[in-house]
Amino acid sequence: MTIRTRKFFGTIALLVLVVVWSLLGMTIAQTPWLANSGLRQAIFYVVAGLGWVLPAMPIVSWMSRPDRVA
Repeated sequence: MTIRTRKFFGTIALLVLVVVWSLLGMTIAQTPWLANSGLRQAIFYVVAGLGWVLPAMPIVSWMSRPDRVA
């Protein structure tokens, strides 16, 4: 697979990841145990805001791999 193809599929995967991550984050943020505590909300939003980077890192590294020399 060429780097151009990997970047195309990787971009689609990252977009899907961000959409699913944000929808899950919005769903969890509405739960009563979280909505009633300011400290828990602050911790949740920091973790949810930065947490998507961990699953995105392998996708980005896969996208940027150089092509194999034949």
